[in-house]
Amino acid sequence: MSNTPLARLRWRCRRGTKELDALYGWWLENRYPDADADTQQAFEELLDVQDPDLWDWTIGRGEAPRADWRAIIDVIRAQHRL
Repeated sequence: MSNTPLARLRWRCRRGTKELDALYGWWLENRYPDADADTQQAFEELLDVQDPDLWDWTIGRGEAPRADWRAIIDVIRAQHRL
C-alpha cells in the first residue's frame, strides 16, 4: 500500500461494516480532493469517531456534535438517499 496521505485515509475509511466503508470511501474519493483544508481536516477527525456513533449519525438516528461533521454527513446522506 502506498504511504501517501490519501492512501492512509482510504485505509482509515475501512470501517467495521461494508456500508460505512462504502459511504465514507465515496466521500473520500468524490468530495475530499476538492474540499477546502478545513473540511478535509474535519473529515479526518470524523474518521476518529467510533463506528456505532458514525452509523447512527449517518442514518439519521442522531446528530453529530459538530457542524462541520454534520455538513459532511449531510452530503453523504443526500447522495445515498438516507
